[in-house]
Amino acid sequence: MSERVAALIVAAGAGERFGGPVPKVFVPLAGRPLLLWAVQAYADHPEVDAVALVVAPDYVVPATELCREVGDVLVVAGGPERRQSVLNGLRALGARTPDLVAIHDGARPLVTPEIISDSLRVCRAHGAALTAVAATDTVKRVADGRIVETIDRHEVYLAQTPQTFRYDLIRQAHEQAEAEGWAVTDDAMLLERLGHTVAISPGHARNLKVTTPDDLPRAEAWLRGESGGTPRVGHGFDLHRLVEGRRLVLGGVEIAHGKGLLGHSDADAALHAIADALLGACALGDIGRHFPDTDPAFRDADSRELLRQVVALVRQAGWQPANVDVTIIAQEPRLAPHVEAMRESTAEALGLPPTAVSYKATTMERLGPIGEGLAIAAEAVVLLTPQ
Repeated sequence: MSERVAALIVAAGAGERFGGPVPKVFVPLAGRPLLLWAVQAYADHPEVDAVALVVAPDYVVPATELCREVGDVLVVAGGPERRQSVLNGLRALGARTPDLVAIHDGARPLVTPEIISDSLRVCRAHGAALTAVAATDTVKRVADGRIVETIDRHEVYLAQTPQTFRYDLIRQAHEQAEAEGWAVTDDAMLLERLGHTVAISPGHARNLKVTTPDDLPRAEAWLRGESGGTPRVGHGFDLHRLVEGRRLVLGGVEIAHGKGLLGHSDADAALHAIADALLGACALGDIGRHFPDTDPAFRDADSRELLRQVVALVRQAGWQPANVDVTIIAQEPRLAPHVEAMRESTAEALGLPPTAVSYKATTMERLGPIGEGLAIAAEAVVLLTPQ
C-alpha cells in the first residue's frame, strides 16, 4: 500500500516588506494570484493526494473561491505567527491521514515537480527533508557591522521549501513547540532542536521567494524564459567627477593618472554603467537601490564584486548576459593601452569570454565638464538571453 502524501501551503503572513493593500500572496503573477502557482504545482503532482492552504483568517473566503479553479483544496485559517499557522494546517490535515507532508511557502510560486519529487524521496529515506541550495558566495559572520569570521561556504546551504516530513513526526514537534512556546523560523528547526536528522534535498535558483515587489519581475522572467522569452537589451550611464587623492579605476583596471573618480565605492563608471544596464534590462531597479551610497558596507567597494552580485541577481531572474558594449567618454588619460586589460577584467566579472566584451573610448573635443577634464562618463549596452 502506497503512502499518502499531503501538501501544506502556508500563505497566512501579512507580507509587510512587500507592502500593498492585500497580502502579497494575492498579488498577480503572470495573470493569476501568486499563491495559486504553488497550489497548482502540488495539486498537479502525481504523488500528492491532498492539498491544504493556510491563509489569514480574513482571507479564507476569497482564497476558497480562488482555489475552486484548482480542485479539492482545504483552506484553513492561520494563526498570529507562522508556527501556529503550520500547526493549524497540520491539525486540519489530520482527518485525511497523511503519512508524509510537504510544507511549502505560498510565496515560492515556481516550485517544480522535480523539486517536490526529490523532497519526497529524501524524506522517505530519512524522515525529514529540507530543500536547499549550496551557497556560492563567500560567507561572513558579522557582529556590530564587523566581520567576525569567514565561514567555509561548502558547509553553508540556503534553505528553501518544501520541507517534507513524516506527518506524525512534524505534528508531534509542532504540538510540543506550541505547548512550550518555542521560537523558530522554519519547520526543520523544530526537528533539529529535538535531535532528529534532517537531510538536504536539492533546490534550484528558480524556486525563489517573493519578498518585495522587486522579486515579481524575477519570477515573471523565469516564466517567460521557460516559454522561449525574447532577448532583452539594457542601457546604462554613469558619470563621476575627477578629483585629486583618488585612484582612477575603469573597467576593473587601475590606471595611472593624477586624479581619480569621486564616489562611495571605487567609482568605476564603466562597471557601474554595465551594472545599471543589466538591472534595467530585467526591470530590477538601478545600482543605487541595491548598493546605496549611504551604506558603509560599500565604501571603497571593488566594483567588480558589485558587478558579480548584479550578474547573480540577473541569473536568479532567469536571464544571462550575452555581450556588452561600453563607451568611455574622457578627455584624458589616453585609454587605448588599457582596453584589453579592461575587457579581460570585465569579462571575468560577467562570466563571459573577452570576445563578448567591447570597450571604446572617445573624447568631448574639450567641450563641457568632461572636455575640461573635470569628469569621466561611461555608457553601456547589454544583451540578455533567457537561461
